[in-house]
Amino acid sequence: MNLRDLEYLVALAELRHFRKAAERCFVSQPTLSGQIKKLETYLGVQLVERSKHRVMLTPIGEEIVRRAQHILQEAQNLEEVARASSDPSAGPLHIGLIPTVAPYLLPLILAPLKAAFPHLDLMLHEVQTDVLGKQLRQGNLDVGILAVPLHEEGLNEELLYNEPFVLATPAGHSLSQQKQVSLNALNKETLLLLEDGHCLRDQALELCFSAGAREQQSFRATSLETLKHLVAAGNGMTLLPQLAAQPVLQGASYLPFEAPAPARTIGLLYRATSNRNTFFKTFGACIRTHVEAHLPKGATHNLPVRK
Repeated sequence: MNLRDLEYLVALAELRHFRKAAERCFVSQPTLSGQIKKLETYLGVQLVERSKHRVMLTPIGEEIVRRAQHILQEAQNLEEVARASSDPSAGPLHIGLIPTVAPYLLPLILAPLKAAFPHLDLMLHEVQTDVLGKQLRQGNLDVGILAVPLHEEGLNEELLYNEPFVLATPAGHSLSQQKQVSLNALNKETLLLLEDGHCLRDQALELCFSAGAREQQSFRATSLETLKHLVAAGNGMTLLPQLAAQPVLQGASYLPFEAPAPARTIGLLYRATSNRNTFFKTFGACIRTHVEAHLPKGATHNLPVRK
């Protein structure tokens, strides 16, 4: 028994006609008929009822066809895996992105990535940092795009860009008319932040504490979009990554910080043992090229070195 015999049987089951099945398989009708008879002899069961007017499968023939279809699909999957190994820019690529990056970065890079790698099947997953790291290690994800460093053993980092934070205030706030603000301006202010589980929350808390600001304790948001709308409604101020600060919502002002502006570094993570590592560097370079126009000059250059 071989895969070719199963292909003959499945074609016959789908077309219910020996000549048409033979034409689909690019063999003569006697060849196809003879191979199916050999398959019946090998298995010790009758698979097909033959008559002058129609072809029918026996009950065991129906069951074997179902299993043969599954086997042939798995064989095709194996070929795709092997093809992806020989051509890392082809086949499925499972990408994990944290929620504070995904909705703002993806619109900038998806079309260019598909144009640059037309045979790549991008599978996108939005997950928080701790889950992303775990799924990378387990092989459920191929790469992750998130704030770095992650300090996970066995993962390589390809740095993508530095993303400055901006201060989002209600339009009528005393700071809203300034062109730039300093971190000292946050002293004794109260800021709205994300809920636990977001790495951006930890970064914002660190900045708040260093500037003498406090967290709004009565509410923690599940997303940056919630924070943006709360600010626009006059319910407080918050920190936003720059890519999330477009467009400016009516009722809000987004203010850049004075240099050196606080920022986060976004990187591409992947397993050090992956056989697609060289391709991931090319993939990361493509992302850098298409995001740099949306960030301050130099945001994709002079990145800190990660070892």
